Amino acid sequence: MDPLLQSAAEAARGFMPPDEGIALHEAALLVADGASPMLEIGSYCGKSGIYLGSAAKERNTILFALDHHRGSEENQPGWEWHEPDLVDPEVGVIDTLPRFRRTLFDAGLEGTVVALVGDSPTVGSRWAIPLSFLFIDGGHGSEPAHRDFELWTPWIESGGILAIHDVFPNQADGGRPPFEIYCRAIESGEFADVSATGSLRVLRRN
Repeated sequence: MDPLLQSAAEAARGFMPPDEGIALHEAALLVADGASPMLEIGSYCGKSGIYLGSAAKERNTILFALDHHRGSEENQPGWEWHEPDLVDPEVGVIDTLPRFRRTLFDAGLEGTVVALVGDSPTVGSRWAIPLSFLFIDGGHGSEPAHRDFELWTPWIESGGILAIHDVFPNQADGGRPPFEIYCRAIESGEFADVSATGSLRVLRRN
């Protein structure tokens, strides 16, 4: 990965450790040159967008970055990961879109990373574009995680890549839904493991 972009990704606000970020970048490089678009579900402030956007640029494709930018439940007041400075004081709700846009602007990736501002079920219900790569890192509750899996994995092309973040086989380490959808992918027989780095799982569609 370009050292300047790697430094920018590591400095960006977010929750992905550097080793998982590099593994995500390398997973995205598995797609062919000129491949169909990539898509990430859950963009937050743009950290994963740099890792993936850098790979998309190398592969002459684009990354759609889907997020409603109102924060998931763990980002809300009273939860452990709440960040008060991301709250829009005029409306009293989280708004990570300005930080996301600045992160991608500073990284020089605005021409490669296309922001989709909306919730996953609304956008997914109208989606009709094959994907070479899908990264699921949206809501980690049971309903949103399984819904994202059901809505978006059908669009992954044969040979395409599925990456899932925050997969914790040991329940004491984290929530179960990302692990559950990882298990669904394997048990479906449609996907095979490629790599595991920390809580990141990378699979390929058969």
